[in-house]
Amino acid sequence: MSKGLLRRFLSSGVKQGRLGVVFADGSAETFGESAEGFPEVVLRFTDGRVPRDIIMDPRLGAAEAFMDGRLVIESGDVMDLVTLLRANNAWDKGGDLGPPSFTRRILNKASFAAERVNNRISSKKNVAHHYDIGNGFYALMLDPEHWQYSCAYWPDGVETLEEAQTAKLAHIAAKLAIKPGNTVLDIGCGWGGMSIFLAKNYDVTVTGITLSEEQADLARQKVRDTGLADRVSIELVDYRDFAAAGRKFDRIVSVGMFEHVGQPQFDAFFEACGNLLTDDGTMLLHTIGRMGSPGSTDAFTRKYIFPGGYIPALSETVASSERFRLIATDVETLRLHYGKTLRCWYANCMANKDKMIAMYDERFFRMWTFYLAGAATVFEYGSMCNYQIQFARNRHALPITRGYIEAEEKRLLEKYHA
Repeated sequence: MSKGLLRRFLSSGVKQGRLGVVFADGSAETFGESAEGFPEVVLRFTDGRVPRDIIMDPRLGAAEAFMDGRLVIESGDVMDLVTLLRANNAWDKGGDLGPPSFTRRILNKASFAAERVNNRISSKKNVAHHYDIGNGFYALMLDPEHWQYSCAYWPDGVETLEEAQTAKLAHIAAKLAIKPGNTVLDIGCGWGGMSIFLAKNYDVTVTGITLSEEQADLARQKVRDTGLADRVSIELVDYRDFAAAGRKFDRIVSVGMFEHVGQPQFDAFFEACGNLLTDDGTMLLHTIGRMGSPGSTDAFTRKYIFPGGYIPALSETVASSERFRLIATDVETLRLHYGKTLRCWYANCMANKDKMIAMYDERFFRMWTFYLAGAATVFEYGSMCNYQIQFARNRHALPITRGYIEAEEKRLLEKYHA
């Protein structure tokens, strides 16, 4: 029965491009037709349970079968496979990869509801699950200078990951409208790339906060190595506890952190930011976002990648910020930038496959590349994007037109490349 259901699922889901499947009993079938721009992939299932697992939950079932070596890609790679499926079911055209079974769907919703309460203890544990897997691992995947583990920015003429991440830092810095002597808070500072960039280019003092011990240790080392220890400090602290101390900052920046806050904590996050920001201050939030209405996190991502995470819709993000007198002064949607970024990370992982497997094992590597492939294609064909939302507490805090952003961004990049 499962084999027949999978055949119907793939027959309706793959029209362009070709997907060949060799079942565990030796039978084979091909779905779709060759089409320019669509991959051709051949799979082999090593046992008869694989069709059932995929039908129960296409994303989690396929991921775990691939991780365990029960779904073997004989022609193409995992990026090709996920691209083929997503490209045939683009969100923009009303497509869907197909819902999981009713039972699994109910279990997913129940699990998501139980996990999304992101208190201080679970928040630190969830961050460690993803970010404390080892700095050496991330060194093989990210851009070597800034160590940016978030969406890069790809204006015309930018070709490399390093250039795109520098462009992202400049783009965000320009939106902060920094003035000499400003104090800056970097919430979720990662390995310190944004904090260091701001301190290098402006007369400011920067405080970076994170919940990842490995990130904090390396960020502090990077700060010392760049000679900025007198102007950049890195603290291992939860944003809620940090806000309770009563400090104020002229500028707040948060890049790639809001996705980890958890839906029930949106109000707590924006209340903390409102309390931390001076009355004439400016904040820039850079986050993965969901196009369309609010949703839920899929089971694979919750289980293996970002436990406790949630991708917010723009509507619920802005609605929460409005409760704390934060004016959304500028909103930019980055539609395709993260797809390009993730494909660069995927290429780096493939180029360093042997080193990564030596650090962990082949199952981990397959899990990680499935995650990157799924993430890249959901930005290219699915419902995900990136939002950059600029906030102010005072309508007079910023220029009334956007020209200052482009001008400052140009200045920073010219200085960087000089």
